[in-house]
Amino acid sequence: MDYEQTERMVEGYLFMNEEDAELARQEKKKIEYLKQHIHYSSAEGVLRIYKKALAERIFKTPVGHDFLKEMREQLLQSGQLEEEEIPPVVLFTTYNLRMRKSYTPARERVKVQEEKKTHWQVISLIANLILALAVAGMFMITLKSDNPNILNYEKNLVNRYAAWEQELREREQVVREKERELNIGNQ
Repeated sequence: MDYEQTERMVEGYLFMNEEDAELARQEKKKIEYLKQHIHYSSAEGVLRIYKKALAERIFKTPVGHDFLKEMREQLLQSGQLEEEEIPPVVLFTTYNLRMRKSYTPARERVKVQEEKKTHWQVISLIANLILALAVAGMFMITLKSDNPNILNYEKNLVNRYAAWEQELREREQVVREKERELNIGNQ
């Protein structure tokens, strides 16, 4: 048993974390105090303390539950009370649920394997591919568009000026031909 485990051990119980172990240590102190001040000769007085501890949920750990069970057994052995008069020790926990959430090495290995194969990774990959294709498609549309934009403004401007230049040359050619026909430029 390593040092960390001995730090979490109280009254023979090994707790999963330091907070629970500390709670058990506090309950152990309460138990020691009660044992010093309870007069077991008066079954009615012990029963009142027992019922109050149950009603106020003073004990939450197995250490405290063991003490309550011990008190219940002493009340039964006193012979002054019937079993029906002594309420049972109520456990305010669900062990089935706790077992699902508790640490076991096998469960941890399965969790690690499940995390590696999670379907969310596949969904994320597919979504990222779709988004990448959408971005690539938008770039293609933008590049092929006739409207000037940040990606093709230079090409569009050069094409526009080239078209104007071509149109001007054609008009100039037409004007020169008309001048020749009319013999305007040779005088």
